[in-house]
Amino acid sequence: MQVQIQALLARGAGRAGRQVGREEGRGGGAEVVKPQILDGTSAKVRGFITACKLYIRMRLRGEPVEGQVQWILSYIQGGSVDVWKENIMEELESGEIEYELVEEFLNSLKREFCGEEEESVKAAELRWLEQGGRTIEEFVQEFKRTARKSRYKGRPLVEEFK
Repeated sequence: MQVQIQALLARGAGRAGRQVGREEGRGGGAEVVKPQILDGTSAKVRGFITACKLYIRMRLRGEPVEGQVQWILSYIQGGSVDVWKENIMEELESGEIEYELVEEFLNSLKREFCGEEEESVKAAELRWLEQGGRTIEEFVQEFKRTARKSRYKGRPLVEEFK
């Protein structure tokens, strides 16, 4: 597995070697932070996916899906994700799986490590959410974020907000 990671890093050394950087000819001069290493902690998966999507949109948009998936895999290390990563890499190399869109891969990552209980946890969190010392704008943003993950919609969502 280390050989595969080294090969991935060597192939993308111009990009992967920097935490934050500018790349000429791609996405202008805007700096984009690369995602933190994902170790399979379910609480970190959504943030990791968001960071990957942003970086891909800003820096890797023209890369083939396979390259984007391999780039994401290079940021998945440690804990329970190592075995999952090895399995995915073997399936990719053997042609057992092929992703047409990077979102398909990210969805499989989310299914594997977010856990099904997140919706019920977020629904409970939504019920107990209070403004506290936050401004109304801060509270509304927190409510929206929690509501998205809870899958509440329509009238039940309005009732929870009240």
